[in-house]
Amino acid sequence: MHQEVGLIATVAVSFVFAAVLGYAADRLRLPPLVGYLMAGILMGPFTPGFVADTALASQLAEMGVILLMFGVGLHFSASDLLAVRGIAVPGAIGRIILATLLGIGLCKLWGWSLGAGIVLGLSLSVASTVVLLKALEERNLVNAASGRVAVGWLIVEDLVMVLALVLLPALAELLGGNAADTTNHGLGDLPLMLTIGLTLLKVAAFAAMAIFLGPRIVPWLLTMIARTGSRELFTLTVLAIALGIAFGSAAIFGVSFALGAFFAGVVMSESQLSHRAAADSLPLQNAFSVLFFVSVGMLFDPSILVRQPLAVIGALALVILGKGIITFLIVILLRYPISMGLTLAGGLAQIGEFSFILAGLGVSLGLLPHEGQDLILAAAILSITLNPIVIFATDGLKKYIHSKWPSLWERYGRSRQKALGKELEKIRALGEERERQHQLKMQQLIETFPLFSEVDEDAQEELLLLFKAKSAPPGERVIRRGDRGDSMYFISSGAVEVRLASGAIRLEPGAFFGEMALLTGGRRTADVIAVDFCQFEVLERRDFNMFMSHHPHLRAAVSEMAQKRTEMNVLRQQWEKSMDLS
Repeated sequence: MHQEVGLIATVAVSFVFAAVLGYAADRLRLPPLVGYLMAGILMGPFTPGFVADTALASQLAEMGVILLMFGVGLHFSASDLLAVRGIAVPGAIGRIILATLLGIGLCKLWGWSLGAGIVLGLSLSVASTVVLLKALEERNLVNAASGRVAVGWLIVEDLVMVLALVLLPALAELLGGNAADTTNHGLGDLPLMLTIGLTLLKVAAFAAMAIFLGPRIVPWLLTMIARTGSRELFTLTVLAIALGIAFGSAAIFGVSFALGAFFAGVVMSESQLSHRAAADSLPLQNAFSVLFFVSVGMLFDPSILVRQPLAVIGALALVILGKGIITFLIVILLRYPISMGLTLAGGLAQIGEFSFILAGLGVSLGLLPHEGQDLILAAAILSITLNPIVIFATDGLKKYIHSKWPSLWERYGRSRQKALGKELEKIRALGEERERQHQLKMQQLIETFPLFSEVDEDAQEELLLLFKAKSAPPGERVIRRGDRGDSMYFISSGAVEVRLASGAIRLEPGAFFGEMALLTGGRRTADVIAVDFCQFEVLERRDFNMFMSHHPHLRAAVSEMAQKRTEMNVLRQQWEKSMDLS
């Protein structure tokens, strides 16, 4: 057996443990993610038995976050972000500030420094993208107003955390830590205000590139790749765009991998192939999101529950009760509905990815003690595990308030809800209209050319990309006899005459011509003249050969139809000769 199998062992054992314990959790009527977390704990360095490579697991988990945020971006447009800015921006910033103050208060009780309190508070203030999206998907709320607000809220939190990651090293010495190894993406030696300004400028530059250049380049690139007809190349390109933009945004602009992947998805959503990209990346999203939960479990030291039970309870109370109450009050103060406040309070009452990054940075800067990192991990594990129960409790609270104070439930925040609903509905309607037009094209393709009903939807989309529109007025010679065959023509509207030596054959919409020369490699055998104003869908030689090579049964059908047409022409010529002799 090979010695260097750390990656294979980590992935294999993670999936096996997660599958077994996820099923066990489901049988116990618990969310499968509880089983995934337990799998990580069993594989971690703090429990006996197999110990996985936690560094590898964390990197694999980061890929899961990247792919998940990429998938969110595919279904979330820039218009959505603008629509929810009125609640997402003040809500996210306000909650981060208040939760950080609560964290500082907890640390004062424990005798820790101000720097430790800031790191702990920031770590406990930001919610997990993976956990929230799983909860929204299970309740079919991703496309609802509350779901859109929650996702926008998370994006704002991510942006704030990017700034926090830059500022912490710069402020470390002032807060009682050390400034060793603070590169700050190349900004470590600059004055604080200049560092902040350059960071904001970098994030703004990245967003501008994503918004203005991305929609022009990425859809064009996807279309070019889709025209090759290679499904594996298309999937590879989708992943390359997601991971490439995520890595490039972190390396060049200093933003997080997750945020870069989200913008990659937003950019790709402008393409008509976005739904295909989402379907291709979904299996990898699911697989790597499992590794995220497993990696969280690996970092957890269960002994903290015995060593510091009150501290764990305090941190957990801040995450679930403190953040939940803060979230609800902010939504209510912004005059949005009670139901939205409770949905956000329950869904965001947990912590995740950024919490671990901030905790690790805090320890490396000497701001946060190691037991503080253990407390953050304990709060993460427990809050993620308890999140389904918290959501269930908020749903019960919704029913209670609705039954107890129906008028308050119906009236409060109604105008804000209506305004937000109208904006989101306009955005949704535009997306649905674009999808409807696409489906209409697909339907018209099949209705006009029943031949293509034999291939799947992906192949039909490929055809729409390969086709090149061409028109011809009455009397125009579309094909000249003796020319080389360079294209195959499909008649969308109008009619043509194929003029043979024996006479003319009329072809109506739904018919095609020009395939003989492409199939045989010979010259054109007849003139083709437009008799009406005609619209054609043209398949050039290279595209014809490529598409038919991927669909041999379709090539066989076209060849058979061409052979029948040739035989009919021969029979017609023979009949006309016999009529002339008689």
